[in-house]
Amino acid sequence: MKLRNKKSDYSKLIRKLYLYILVNVMAAVVFVYVLRVITQRQAAVGDWIVGLLEDRFHFDHWLAMALYHRIIRDNMDFFISVAIVISILILCRVMLSKFVKYFDEINTGIDILIRNDDKPIELSAEMEFMEKKLNQLQQTLEKREQDAKLAEQRKNDVIMYLAHDIKTPLTSVIGYLSLLDEAPDMPIEQKAKYVHITLDKAYRLEQLIDEFFEITRYNLQTIALTKVHIDLYYMLVQMTDEFFPLLASNGKKAVIHASEDLTVTGDPDKLARVFNNILKNAAAYSEDNSVIDITAGLSGDRVSIVFKNAGSIPKDKLATIFEKFYRLDDARSSGTGGAGLGLAIAKEIIAQHGGQIYAESSDTYTTFTVELPASK
Repeated sequence: MKLRNKKSDYSKLIRKLYLYILVNVMAAVVFVYVLRVITQRQAAVGDWIVGLLEDRFHFDHWLAMALYHRIIRDNMDFFISVAIVISILILCRVMLSKFVKYFDEINTGIDILIRNDDKPIELSAEMEFMEKKLNQLQQTLEKREQDAKLAEQRKNDVIMYLAHDIKTPLTSVIGYLSLLDEAPDMPIEQKAKYVHITLDKAYRLEQLIDEFFEITRYNLQTIALTKVHIDLYYMLVQMTDEFFPLLASNGKKAVIHASEDLTVTGDPDKLARVFNNILKNAAAYSEDNSVIDITAGLSGDRVSIVFKNAGSIPKDKLATIFEKFYRLDDARSSGTGGAGLGLAIAKEIIAQHGGQIYAESSDTYTTFTVELPASK
């Protein structure tokens, strides 16, 4: 099938080259025919040459005849051979010039790609297939360049936001520590309050610094997996227990619907990071006093883990939430969420496991689904 497509791509070019070959062959035939006619009518040609020598150079008849016989007639085979060789070289030159024209057009198109010009690439009609491919390549390179610039801009914006966010809790830590230092006889209750606030701000500062290092490491390392047999049910229970304080503070809770003997094969640390990022996202954006349902089960040769929470994601943002440095909230808040790397890294980890992750959202609920190969 691919070979047929290739032939159809080159069909116009092949027809055009065949036409040029046919024209050149016909020209060669005509030339040989003319030479043959000339050799068959040597007497008439000889008389014409002798007459030319007599008229132009004023030779007498016998001298002109002698020159004709000695120089031309006796070397007729040589002159015919030279004429044939010259005609072949001319025909080859014509054919090569046509091929060079096509290469020049392709070379011009490549130069446009190198210079990153906006103008479209235009080739001959018979090179239409190559013109389409070069223009598609140009569009692909432009899109990649735009994506790279957008990613770099997002990264710079996030770093700027993080720098601002780091400064905020750091200022609070310095301020409360200064109060404690300036008032050593401060009442115990007030001192405990200030210490508690300072500790919260320090934890937040640590989180932001971790995010900052996450950004700098994201493109500099590859995800290496250490796969083992994992008790998936126990992992989910342990994870929901860790999130209990965060969920309970807003009246939320996580409920697991899964068999206790459910297992998968994978890297436990990396998969825990994936589930942690999804649950963190659900905890941050779900409605207060709601339930986050975690349903896991075996379906054929795949294990499916579904996180369902109350709340919706706009359709225009649903397709981009797995892009790095993307956050659902356009205006970054220093109290919620991170740099927008969590779901992007989660997608990469699941892909390394041979699975897939995707999100769906309705007017009332949002679900994140992780599919992994079942344990053999």
